[in-house]
This record gives sequence, C-alpha cells and structure tokens, in this order.
Amino acid sequence: MHIVDKLYLFIILATILPIRPYFYNIQTQKHDIITSLSVISEQSLAHFDQNERFKTYLKHVEISDLDQKVQELNHEVSTIIDCQQCGNCCKTLMIVVTDEEADRVSIGLEKSRTAFDLQYLEKGSNGLMLMNSMPCSFLNDNSCTIYENRFEGCREFPALHLPDFNKRLFAHFMHYGRCPIIFNVIERLKIELNFENCNESR
Repeated sequence: MHIVDKLYLFIILATILPIRPYFYNIQTQKHDIITSLSVISEQSLAHFDQNERFKTYLKHVEISDLDQKVQELNHEVSTIIDCQQCGNCCKTLMIVVTDEEADRVSIGLEKSRTAFDLQYLEKGSNGLMLMNSMPCSFLNDNSCTIYENRFEGCREFPALHLPDFNKRLFAHFMHYGRCPIIFNVIERLKIELNFENCNESR
C-alpha cells in the first residue's frame, strides 16, 4: 500500500476515534513554538474556519514553491520539537500493517507470524490489517521498541517532507490538532505566505 493511501486511511480512522491529548513540556528558546497538546487541541477548534479558508488558499499556490517552503519549515520545526516527549501519533492513531511489514517485525521479535498476528493485529471489514491497540503496543516510555523495523506509515508521519503537500491538505489538517510539528508548520506557513487574517483566533 502506498504511503499516501495509508495517510488517507489514517484520516478515516481519525474521524472515528477521538483525539486524546497527552501533555508534555519542552525546554526551548523558541517561544513561538507551541508544544502543549491541550493548547494545540483548543486552537485547532478555534482555527477551524480560518483553516478551511487557508486550505482553499493553498490550492492556488504554486506547488513547487509550496513544497519547498513546507519542507524548510518542517526542518526548522522538527529540529526543535522532540517527538519522544510527545508520542501522540503513537498513542492516538490506528496503524495499517502490510503482510511484508508484519513478516519483518515478527522475525525481529522472534515470533511466528501466526503468533504475531494473534497478539498485535486485527482485520478490518475491508480486509486491511490494523494494529489492535492504542497506544501502540510497541510504544514504551514514548520510544518505539521496533524502531528499526517500524511500519511505513510511522516512518513517513507527519509526511511534511514529501512532495505535493497541497494534494494532502485534508490529511495534514486532520492531524493539525494532533501533531505539534504539523500545527507549528501550518501556523508558520500562514505567516510566510502572508495569509490574510493569519493571526485571528489566537
């Protein structure tokens, strides 16, 4: 399954499953970076109308220029935010697992594939395999215990480094209230693009 398809499946599941904030603090000299998941969750609701307009606005921005700007902001923000102090994606997202990924992880865990499937996976009505628990069974102290063999969806999230950002707007804005990196990149993008009323509801 292609990573974009996985991201859209994350969206479908995210619309069904509630976002459960986990709180953490990060020591940083960048005072404009917001890391509190409670604040991000609140602002995602307050910014809903503004973000709907911003999504429409982004569809008219030159895609190569937009990708470059998003990737620059992603690098800037992701070097400040420590994902291991957050782990919200691992705690609130249902992960799609392919046969190849299940094979690789089960071998790494020295488990039979049958035992691995029974312990960690469930099949949806559409036949897709999903991790069967949230938070993820492989999350321990906000660290991934199968990091080297982690699933593709986990490797790519939040996918801001990928091209064609404006073709995945629904996915990114769905996770705007979940992921501090996505939230801060989008807020900075509003300013960088001189989006009108970019500071309303703040």
